[in-house]
Amino acid sequence: MKDSLVLLGRVPAHPDSRCWFLAWNPTGTLLASCGGDRKVRIWGTEAHCAEGGLVPCGNYLASASFDATTCIWKKNQDDFECVTTLEGHENEVKSVAWAPSGNLLATCSRDKSVWVWEVDEEDEYECVSVLNSHTQDVKHVVWHPSQELLASASYDDTVKLYREEEDDWVCCATLEGHESTVWSLAFDPSGQRLASCSDDRTVRIWRQYLPGNEQGVACSGSDPSWKCICTLSGFHSRTIYDIAWCSLTGALATACGDDAIRVFEEDPGSDPQQPTFSLTAHLPQAHSQDVNCVAWNPKERGLLASCSDDGEVAFWKYQRLEGL
Repeated sequence: MKDSLVLLGRVPAHPDSRCWFLAWNPTGTLLASCGGDRKVRIWGTEAHCAEGGLVPCGNYLASASFDATTCIWKKNQDDFECVTTLEGHENEVKSVAWAPSGNLLATCSRDKSVWVWEVDEEDEYECVSVLNSHTQDVKHVVWHPSQELLASASYDDTVKLYREEEDDWVCCATLEGHESTVWSLAFDPSGQRLASCSDDRTVRIWRQYLPGNEQGVACSGSDPSWKCICTLSGFHSRTIYDIAWCSLTGALATACGDDAIRVFEEDPGSDPQQPTFSLTAHLPQAHSQDVNCVAWNPKERGLLASCSDDGEVAFWKYQRLEGL
C-alpha cells in the first residue's frame, strides 16, 4: 500500500503561512493555490496574486475572502486581472464554486447563507437567490457535475441540496447523519452519489433515488431522495477536512488533520445499494501539519495535489497496485 501513492515533488507555495485550498483548471494544465498570506498563486504560469480561496472555470477564476467579498479574475494573456467584486455577504466567504455551464456561481459564508449568482454574456453578475437553510456557518459548496443542482456543507452537521424552482432556488433535501461539522463534499463522476467528510472523522456516501425507484426508497413529490448507503469509519484519527472524488478513476482521496492523505476505492462487485470501499493508500506524514485540501487532476489519471498548514503544495502519483 505504501508504494501506491508516490511523491512527485513539493513546492513552498505559501511560505510562513498556511495553504488552504487548491483547484485545477478544466484542462489540468494550471493549479491555483490560496493561503493565509492573502495570495492566490497560479502554478504553471505567471499570474497576479489575489486574496482568499478559488475555483477556476476556464479563463476565469473566482476567489473568496475573509473580507466578505468574492473577486472574479479574467485571464489576460499570462496574467489575471480582477474584473468584478461580488459583495453582499455579512461575514467571511468560505467557499465559491462554478456550475458546470459557467453561467452560475455559488458562494457560502460564515453568515450561514448560500448565494447563487447568475452570469450574463457581458460578464455581469447578479445575485438571483439567497438561501438561509443552514443554522450555522456554511463551509463548502459544490455543484453537480452535469446538472444545476447545488450542495452545501455546514457547521450545523448537515448537507443541503438546492435546485431552481419557478425563478428562485429552494432547498430540496437535507442530509442528516454526521455527528459534527461537515467540512467538504464531492460528487462522483455520474452525479448519482455524493461523498461528505466531517469533524466526526467519518466519510459518508449518499445515493440519489428518483421517484418510483425499484428499491422502494420514498420520495417527496417529484424531488429525488438521498440516502446514506455507506459510512467509512475507523480510518481517520482526526478531523477530515476535504474529500475529492476522481472523475477518471473513481478513487476517493481525503485530507486529514492527522497530517495524512488516504485513498479509497470501491470494491469490485460490491452491491451498488450497499457499496464497500477499501483503503488502497495511506501516507501517515504526507505533510508536517494538517492537510487541508486534496485535488485530483481532471485529465491525468492518478495525479493528486495536496496542501497543508505547513504552507506547501505536494504532488503525488496514485496507482493501485496489483493485489490491492
